[in-house]
Amino acid sequence: MHICLTCAVEYDEPLPDVCPICADERQYVPADGQRWTTLAELQLAGQTLSWRDREASRAEIRADPGVGIGQTSQLVTTDAGSLLWDPVGYVDHETVARIRERGPVIAVAASHPHMFGAQVSWGEALDAPVLVCEPDAQWLGRTSDRIELWDGDHALAPGLSLHRVGGHFVGAAVALWADDENGRGLLMSGDTVFPNPDRRTLGFMRSYPNKIPLSANVVAAIAERLSAFTFDRIVGNFGNLIDGDAKAVLQYSAERHIAWVRGDHDDETGLGGG
Repeated sequence: MHICLTCAVEYDEPLPDVCPICADERQYVPADGQRWTTLAELQLAGQTLSWRDREASRAEIRADPGVGIGQTSQLVTTDAGSLLWDPVGYVDHETVARIRERGPVIAVAASHPHMFGAQVSWGEALDAPVLVCEPDAQWLGRTSDRIELWDGDHALAPGLSLHRVGGHFVGAAVALWADDENGRGLLMSGDTVFPNPDRRTLGFMRSYPNKIPLSANVVAAIAERLSAFTFDRIVGNFGNLIDGDAKAVLQYSAERHIAWVRGDHDDETGLGGG
């Protein structure tokens, strides 16, 4: 098993000449070309994982230094067990033991292929199924009997569920922790919708690094789909957080995006409008 150094997604041998996920228009292959690594090589290089408890039943795990895209995993624990969401591209024994101390792991799952990370390695280490949204199964670089396909809406435990939303990828998904310990509801969005650096708006993109926006119709559909759920907070795939009134933030952000791509603000650009 090898890992793409750019996106940190696992691949079986024989390896492709270029990682298909990175060659796609939503990602990129570095100027110095395709590079591969392994978990053993990363360990020898001194790779570590960091752990941060955000609340009693939610921790964030990230690679230090970052591996691939460098996402932050969310670990949420319910009475029925834990979900590891958007798994990072490295696994170590200490973090596995710490997760297991919280009880059984219901699933390892990712919001979209950029966040697959070392998902099968995590599933093996945690003795957990790896849930992959069926429309995005074509992007799998590593096969395993642990992989289970799902689509639509998928319940994991009371108050914890996965939902396909689409947009960024056909199978782009969110995890909804409706029964979080604060009683507010937490939407774990990956970058299906992206909490912006201003901490009060969201972004909607086909490609974040290459700046390809989603259309007005698609953003309206995403907002409508998410508005059916109950949540007050949104956390993205780098630990970026909207910490309150998240449904109003979603509505405002969708309307703003739609207005700009529709041309409502062309008069503010010096290049159009009346």
